[in-house]
Amino acid sequence: MSIASIELGTKGRRVYIGKLAGTSVFDPLGDQVGKIHDVVVIFRLKSEANVIGFVVEVGPRKRVFLPLTRVTAIESGSVITTGLLNIRSFTQRPIETLVVSELFDRVVTMNDGSGQVRILDVAMRQRRPKDWVISTLHVQRVRTSSLGFTRSGETLTVDVSEVSGLLKTDSNQAATALVQYTEDMRPADLADFIHSLPQDRKMAVAQQLTDARLADVLEELGNDDRIAIVSGLSATRAADVLDVMQPDDAADLVGELPDAQAQSLLALMEPEEAEDVRRLMTYDESTAGSLMTTEPVIFGPNATVAQMLAAVRREDIPASLATVAFIARPPQETPTGQYLGMVHIQRALREPPQTLLGTILDRDIEAVEPNAHIATVTRLLATYNLTVLPVVDEDGHLHGAVSVDDVLDELLPEDWRDFDDDVTDRMMARSIDG
Repeated sequence: MSIASIELGTKGRRVYIGKLAGTSVFDPLGDQVGKIHDVVVIFRLKSEANVIGFVVEVGPRKRVFLPLTRVTAIESGSVITTGLLNIRSFTQRPIETLVVSELFDRVVTMNDGSGQVRILDVAMRQRRPKDWVISTLHVQRVRTSSLGFTRSGETLTVDVSEVSGLLKTDSNQAATALVQYTEDMRPADLADFIHSLPQDRKMAVAQQLTDARLADVLEELGNDDRIAIVSGLSATRAADVLDVMQPDDAADLVGELPDAQAQSLLALMEPEEAEDVRRLMTYDESTAGSLMTTEPVIFGPNATVAQMLAAVRREDIPASLATVAFIARPPQETPTGQYLGMVHIQRALREPPQTLLGTILDRDIEAVEPNAHIATVTRLLATYNLTVLPVVDEDGHLHGAVSVDDVLDELLPEDWRDFDDDVTDRMMARSIDG
């Protein structure tokens, strides 16, 4: 089966949209202009749906509409266009339905009385040039036991005319297939994808993600989206997700919630994690203390290079924090004992594995106190070409570290994650003109 799952038969060409998503889009000269993100359809009589075009991802956080009239060919692994693309960001109209975002996982009823099925994939069929309709559904039977438990049954392929309820919006619609479609996305890309979904689908996707995956996504979302998601979760689930977020991001999020809700979630969190969040929330805005994470890589002076390299390989360590290890006297939990210095990963890579970290310290990097202004932090990061800076109190105890990504979050406009691409384009144009 080809990447676009194109089938030929008496009813014409048929393309499964779950496989079409991610397919490259090319102009007539063979240059790639983007990738298929979703398929836009309009339902007309009964369950018939006409395909009117594609949502094409042409760059980071940039999706545009490609009308079907500008598609010259849908081939194995590629979609060919006339070369003309409207660069205005795609905005869904009320009469339009996005197949991947809204139809995948929808539960519909079989007209033959055999029960309900869940949509796993949707196929579109070509009737004539530039005329495609939704024709076939790949579905899985949904069975409910006498005790009320739902389980999945056999899979089958049915015509759209064989089901009813395709247009009915279900607030409890799961997102299993949709989550599978997004499982290879980076957290920032998944956050952007979730931001583009209707609110009920945002919550459905959030419910299906693991705690760690959802935590990564919440760290990349704008305030409105992440507050809405956390508020829509059960208190216990929300607290579990906050537990695995970076403490500084968790503190920012909790600080945006109503006080009663914030205190309730803090009470449900693991005591050590909650204590870190509470401590970070005490610092003034735009200070090192408010921006720092309390969980950088920390070792004692007698730890070895081999131990450091093993620690920074961990997937849960952000890239900015993995560039250095901070060396301190016990305890190694923040606030630590006396801070001694840092070891850069580049230096560690040049040393034998058994080298003690205390013998290769960089003591020249100036640490900042928790109340240091972000301007001071920015200057030091730029001066020494660092991605992370230690935060030390007046007695020399390490309290945490400020990373460059947290500084950028603070310096950029508050709603930078929610910027539509037209605004971004205008900002870029102004910067070029200036």
